[in-house]
Amino acid sequence: MSVVVSRRAALLMTLSGLVSACAPKVPDSGSQPDPAANVPPEILAMYGELEDNGFHIPAVNPRYLIAENTRTEVDLAITESPGAIIVDPWQRYLYLIRGGNRALRYRVAVGDQGRSFEGAAVAQYDRVWPSWRPTDNMIRERPDMYAAYADGLPGGPQNPLGARAIYLFRGGRDTYYRIHGTNEVASIGHATSAGCIRMYNQDAIHLAANYVKGGKVLVLNPDQSASAFGSYVPATTPYSGASFNQPASQPATADPAYGYPTGFPESPYTSSLN
Repeated sequence: MSVVVSRRAALLMTLSGLVSACAPKVPDSGSQPDPAANVPPEILAMYGELEDNGFHIPAVNPRYLIAENTRTEVDLAITESPGAIIVDPWQRYLYLIRGGNRALRYRVAVGDQGRSFEGAAVAQYDRVWPSWRPTDNMIRERPDMYAAYADGLPGGPQNPLGARAIYLFRGGRDTYYRIHGTNEVASIGHATSAGCIRMYNQDAIHLAANYVKGGKVLVLNPDQSASAFGSYVPATTPYSGASFNQPASQPATADPAYGYPTGFPESPYTSSLN
């Protein structure tokens, strides 16, 4: 695989990182200005609330809708064919390749297990509001955490796979690696303590509607990521959840519009009941 970012795109990414690094962190004080004030209306609409297959998806809080976190089309010279998905778990972006050296770029969150997967796979299929079940190994090793979900958790707003999940296979077998939506919107752009590749639910729906079923997925290793995109620029949006980059002082907290069942962890390895 050969990846080349145009000089203009590289400069824009560098400038974006510099500006983001200088930006103050948004405190939780209610006295702060409306975070939507500086977000373009088309971005607010892109990540607005949705009614989807009988479930309500809240709007993404505008505080998280900085430019680096929102879906956009970028220059990307690459040898992969249109329709391929490139996952960069180190820079925390996913690219849906289009023609003419262009790609749709999505911001993602990645778990430590997610970064242990690399190389080529096949986007075998997707599921709408997928169900979730811990693997037998997970139940056997941590019955205190997973036994309650041995019969599975139906799809819905409290399911950790979110509104859509794309299932990756290799050699005709399920890898148990997923690209999926998430209810924990604050985690996007961060390296969290668990999970595969997570996206805003709005982006997961968009990707599932536009990817090529049976198409190639390439997950970059650290060297490929560094060669193509340079050093990682940390996310500037706030996140209080657990991270394997910098341990948090408090447990992960979801946006108030969402919620997990009590004690329910987000798992990197899941199997569908659909």
